[in-house]
Formats: sequence, C-alpha cells, structure tokens
Amino acid sequence: MQSIRFEVKPEQPYSLARTAARLVRFTTLVDRLDASGAYSRCLHLAGSPAVIEVEQLAPPSRPRLAVRLRGPAVRGAAAREDATRFVLRSLGAGCRLQPFYRKLARDPFLERAISEHRGMALCGGATLWEAMVTSILAQQVNLQFAYSIYDALTLRYGDRIEVAGESRVAFPTPERLARVRETTLRGFKLSAAKAGAIRRVASAFAKGELDEGELDGLDDEAVIARLVAYKGIGRWTAETSLIRGLGRLDVFPAGDLGVVKRLAIDMLGRDGVAREQEMRDFAERWRPHRSLALIYAYAALYGAAPAAASPARREKKTRATRSRD
Repeated sequence: MQSIRFEVKPEQPYSLARTAARLVRFTTLVDRLDASGAYSRCLHLAGSPAVIEVEQLAPPSRPRLAVRLRGPAVRGAAAREDATRFVLRSLGAGCRLQPFYRKLARDPFLERAISEHRGMALCGGATLWEAMVTSILAQQVNLQFAYSIYDALTLRYGDRIEVAGESRVAFPTPERLARVRETTLRGFKLSAAKAGAIRRVASAFAKGELDEGELDGLDDEAVIARLVAYKGIGRWTAETSLIRGLGRLDVFPAGDLGVVKRLAIDMLGRDGVAREQEMRDFAERWRPHRSLALIYAYAALYGAAPAAASPARREKKTRATRSRD
C-alpha cells in the first residue's frame, strides 16, 4: 500500500469543515467528516481506488490543506493530479468566494448566511458522472431516499480498498453500471425511467460520448444542451449536475421544489408556490454568482449541515429539496 502527502493552497477564505458538511448531510458511506473537521473519501485516482484524506492546517483567512493519499498506485503524477483536481473542484478549494462576497455581502436575503458561513464553498461529487447519477436519483423524491439508493448501488457495485484495517468503497464507475441490466437496477427501488436514464448515461460515459474534460470546456448552456439530449435528463438534472459535477458558479435550478416553494415562501414571503420563471427572474439579481447564492440561501433557511438538525427539521428539508424534472 502506497502513501503520499502534499499540500494544497485554497482560494481564501475557505473552510473545509463548513464546505464538506454539505457532502455528509444524508450519507457518510463515501464522504466522511470527523469531529475535528478532517475529511476523507474513497475515489478513483488514475483509474485505481484510493482513499484521500484532507485536513485544514490554517484558518479560513489564510487556508492551507494537507492531503494524504493511500492506495496501490498513488505515487504517480496522474494520481496526484486527479487528487488535486478533486480538492480544488469537488471540495471547493478552488472556488473564488471573494467576488461573491464583495457583490452580495449586503444582499438582504444572503447577508446573514454570508456572515455566519464564511468560507463555505461550492462542492459536489467526485466526477460529473457521479453528480448526474445523484441528480437522477433525486428526481421527484426526497434526498434521504435518494441517498439510500446511492449507498445501495455503491455497496453493490463500487470498488473497495482496505486502508488502516477498514474497507472503504468508491462510487461505481460508469463502465461498471453500464454492464448492469435495467431490470436489475429496478431492484434498487428505481423506477423504469430512472433505471433507463442511469444506464444510458453510464453507457455514454463508458463509450466516451460524454467526456468530462470536453464538457468542462463548454459554456453552461452548451453543456445543458448536451445532457438533456439523453432521455430522462431534464433541465433540473442538467443544472444540478453542472453545479455539483463541474463546479459552475452561475447556474440556478429554478425548477427545484426547494426554490419554487421554500425559497419563495420562507425567504421571499410568498403565500404559496411560485412559478419557475418567477424564481429564475428573481435570481437574476445574484448573477454571476447564482450557484453560490443558492447554497447560501439554503444555509440561511436550514443551516449548513441539516443532518445535525432535529428529525422534524430534516424531514422538512428533504421534502423541500425534491426536483421537478
């Protein structure tokens, strides 16, 4: 078992604990955050399963991150490059918060959240592929149920690695899920539509029809157009995948039930559910930081780590975050 350690300097300000708390809201099977704020996860680096451990060494105002990799092939340059990319994008260490704070620190809807959650960056899945599957799973259901299926698929089809006497598991690769029959996927409490969508997306990534590197070079609308061409992928799924999979900072999934209902009622004081276009028009005030504005708006309403809230509050949160695809 190989092991290497190196440091990454995030954009400042940056808080690993506040950022990663959003990753462990509903599951700690893959993503883990311990009491000290250190984060770890099993993922694929240079094509092999490995465990990444990340610890913040200095405060958010002058952040430094210690990164440790453990696995059978982590000493090569490719593994380190993959790990650095993961820390910068998936853990949000490369997210530039200062322009967002300068523009919206006095926004009446976001001011309190920006003050209380300073250093909380945009974060998401290890890959666009994982982010898309997570978004598919969350279509029209609450997030606790969606992540229970995420965990079940990971346990059944994810690659494993033994580290420090413990078995850790990575989210399944598209090549692995592309070989699973739709009828088998249905056994994971998936509808026929979702099972079909996952298989189609898995096949597209496995064959190279969808390539994260290529898509990363396209603008938001071009990526959305590519993704919604696949049956079962609506605009909401594409938009949330851009946020969680590509770290795009100015995407606003206005069709999310949490947006048209909870933001509209609890934040804007509406009497009932708003229309999608109304919320899309409202969010124009937050350009070009709409993705960040959204996570800070949710933090203002529910806190940064809903999993630590009461069961009643968690249930309210999960009902609020259903999609409308």
